Amino acid sequence: MNDNDRVVIFDTTLRDGEQSPGCSMSVAQKLRLARTLAGLGVDVIEAGFAAASPRDFDAVQEVARQVEGATICSLARCNNHDIPLAARALSSAKKRRLHVFIATSPIHRRHKLNMSRAEVLQRAVAGVRLAREFCKDVEFSAEDAIRTEPEFLAEVMSAVIEAGATTINVPDTVGYTTPDEMHRIISTLREQVSGIEQVVISTHCHNDLGMAVANSLAAVAAGARQVECTINGIGERAGNCALEEVVMGLKTRSDLFGVSTAIDTRKLYPASRQLAAIIGSFVPANKAIVGDNAFAHEAGIHQHGMLANRETYEIMRPEDVGISRSTLVLGKHSGRHALADRVRELGFELAETELEQLFVRFKDLADRKRQVFDADIEALIAGGQGDRAGPWQLVGLQTTSSMGQGQLPSAAVALRGPDGQSVTEAATGDGPVDAVLKAMARATGTEFELISMRVRSVSEGEDAQGEAALTARIDGTQYSGRGVDTDIVAACAKAFIEILNRASRNPRADVTRSSPDPVAHEAPRVATAHP
Repeated sequence: MNDNDRVVIFDTTLRDGEQSPGCSMSVAQKLRLARTLAGLGVDVIEAGFAAASPRDFDAVQEVARQVEGATICSLARCNNHDIPLAARALSSAKKRRLHVFIATSPIHRRHKLNMSRAEVLQRAVAGVRLAREFCKDVEFSAEDAIRTEPEFLAEVMSAVIEAGATTINVPDTVGYTTPDEMHRIISTLREQVSGIEQVVISTHCHNDLGMAVANSLAAVAAGARQVECTINGIGERAGNCALEEVVMGLKTRSDLFGVSTAIDTRKLYPASRQLAAIIGSFVPANKAIVGDNAFAHEAGIHQHGMLANRETYEIMRPEDVGISRSTLVLGKHSGRHALADRVRELGFELAETELEQLFVRFKDLADRKRQVFDADIEALIAGGQGDRAGPWQLVGLQTTSSMGQGQLPSAAVALRGPDGQSVTEAATGDGPVDAVLKAMARATGTEFELISMRVRSVSEGEDAQGEAALTARIDGTQYSGRGVDTDIVAACAKAFIEILNRASRNPRADVTRSSPDPVAHEAPRVATAHP
């Protein structure tokens, strides 16, 4: 298979995906997810925007130091500050890429940059040339390319290729285009841009009109050979092109596209679940490829067809994306080896220390449940990947519920603070969950606004685990958290601890009443990126 038959998968979950409200990640979480992406077969991992903040720089640097297999990339504006900083963060990566960008559309030139066409062109060329001084692999993005005048876009792309860009990216920054238009733009660039046959054409589509995957596939059909995407399609506003959807689209319709990727599709489902755990969210049941209902069949006519031949209503096998159909059930007498084998069969790769910690949680759960299902194991794994990079730990919880006039639900909580000292508080509320959150907020000296709360059963039966996902606003910033427990109130408390720990890393937040978290005093963001 020649290079033209291969589509490069460029994952920007750690950069563009993290810009989604409530999806912030600690450096340790980014590192964990980057290893998963490399194991998945992602070609390029955009580890962050090194110039955005000291924490972003640290994340890019740690991923560059510790993650092998994939090319590690950092975003940078076309200026003399961002590019050297990104290069320094990437310096230890065995394979690295500098990704430089500048906006090219009239509305961005006029209202954001206050630059003329000539100034934008000059800045783009200078940025690529500077990046080439540090790195041979340089990608250039024309921010808001879709709304850029076609002749000017072609002029910019020709100039940056001459300056040394090896990949040129055509972003649909605001999710504005359609598949037909995307196909036409890529085709026109291939016809008009000098030297384009020497570089890789890329696309980066947002999902504001729900067409990010369709537009990305249209770009591939027109000759693009890199797709920029994120796990579960997370990202700003309505999100980005979903990695799992575009990869399975190319694989399932290989007869139409005639291309392949290096992605091990059997690892898509575990990667999706890991990301959801890290950012404290659920994967929607109707999510294509990795949702709980993606391979479920309830209608009678569908079930009849499935029994006769799976291909009547399944165009993909669940096993191909890492969804297990095993009926193996574990219990309290199951040992480490049985658990380790099941974890591997479910597609998860855990280090020995992580497996040991999982086994402790598994035994605790098995003592409370008669049977431990695959979904329970997935929830336990995800629970171990939540946000522990913060000063607060939930030590104890007691609640009462009530019904009737004059009766108030109450909660008492015990937390361990950043200095190791225990803090206890109590509160009443509209219900036991409301009381718990208020008590925890009082214990940490936090004012919050609860935006949403979602709960669901992880598996079957009256002793099933409950999974809770909360979103709250603290000091004007939105945070998400996720918790799992056989007691749904405890699950909500665990989710709120994640929120408090995420907020503690925000330099504008003050949720460490006992002693300050040193991480919370880093410099605030100085740049925001929207290729």
